[in-house]
Amino acid sequence: MSIPQSGGGPIERHEQLAEYLESGCKPSADWRIGTEHEKFGYCKDTLKPLPYEGRRSIVAVLEGLRDSYGWDPVTEGDKLIGLTKDGANVSLEPGGAVELSGAPLETIHETCDEVNTHLHEVKDIADKIGVGFIGLGAAPIWSHEEMPLMPKGRYKLMNDYMERVGTTGRWMMRRTCTVQVNLDFGSEADMVQKLRVALALQPVATALFANSPFFDGKPNDHKSWRSYIWRHMDAARTGMLPFVFEDGMGFERYVDYALDVPMYFVYRDGEYINALGMSFRDFLQGKLPALPGETPTLSDWADHLTTAFPEARIKKYMEMRGADGGPWSRLCALPAFWVGLMYNQSSLDAAWDLVKTWDAETREALRVEASVAGLQAEVGGIKMQELAGQVLEIATSGLQARGYQSAGGFVPDETHFLNTLKESVETGQVPADELLERYHGDWNGDLSRIYAEYSY
Repeated sequence: MSIPQSGGGPIERHEQLAEYLESGCKPSADWRIGTEHEKFGYCKDTLKPLPYEGRRSIVAVLEGLRDSYGWDPVTEGDKLIGLTKDGANVSLEPGGAVELSGAPLETIHETCDEVNTHLHEVKDIADKIGVGFIGLGAAPIWSHEEMPLMPKGRYKLMNDYMERVGTTGRWMMRRTCTVQVNLDFGSEADMVQKLRVALALQPVATALFANSPFFDGKPNDHKSWRSYIWRHMDAARTGMLPFVFEDGMGFERYVDYALDVPMYFVYRDGEYINALGMSFRDFLQGKLPALPGETPTLSDWADHLTTAFPEARIKKYMEMRGADGGPWSRLCALPAFWVGLMYNQSSLDAAWDLVKTWDAETREALRVEASVAGLQAEVGGIKMQELAGQVLEIATSGLQARGYQSAGGFVPDETHFLNTLKESVETGQVPADELLERYHGDWNGDLSRIYAEYSY
């Protein structure tokens, strides 16, 4: 999850809220790719999740990366909670999952090199202390009580609030992992078109990357249980944002949405001040109960934007949020999928043509069915496997048009990063299907074998 934002002065005009979002607009030559991925850590001998401190722990991994690979520490109080280097950062999810938030890079070749370097570094440190890491959308066996809550003020507040709304928020915090890609937009109109395509096709990403068929030690009747958890955690800050498809959509309309998302906190002098359920609209008027008489800064606005969790969201860039964490090969496939659709105008137009007649009910139904059935989902005559094939054809064309060669020119473009997804479309099988086949086959119901066979 996001770290505290900084660098914003006082908000003196309502227009500054939309201007903040609009300031992210960039010419296409400056568009970049940021890839984020989370993974669960565990002790190899016990197969239990890592504690925060100790010889085999989150801190031991962070300290190893700091000392062996030159990462700079990020602390909260006296606690080591992350690392930063060269525009990237390593952070902790609430239950101790380790996340790489990659630097903004120009090509998928570069972002995949970054992913590979990071995982090699993590594995080197992990092997030395008897720790493993695995990429899944949800923790397959561990209970809520077994997952430690990381010592971050933001997480303590969220943990308390999650008991008041929805039914699965605390599961989300501790027992889910995702892979995301962050992309740029060139103008308000470009943002609107991209966000509409992102939301409409997020169920395709959910289906292709579905990798969480187990929970509490057994199958859960979903290919992506992570998606189920997000659907039920807090309706005020999740979902498919039907208003994005209405006339008049733009930065100001997104501001209206974000202002209606209840607050979590205000960050002041290294402390998280409890503003749970309070209104940013009140904050703008100096009427926030947590800080009476005080008005927000742009940094507060930037922090608040990170507490909305729709399937795709905007800040100064756009985040694609619908995919499960997964195997190494799919960490590079997600940026390829979305860059191919979003960073070539012809492909973006083709993707919009594919989805523009769908209504809100269709989009939501696809989201639900993708979670349950993966590529076997079908809604109103739309067959997910066929739809995914069409989308991948569009993404392939977009990557071919970009024409970014690998270093040295040995690979002519970025299309090969889609190969693992094309194989899924050909077979109809996604990672969850493979895991279920193993569970019911040679594992004979012994889910503990997932760690040895599917860890990084």
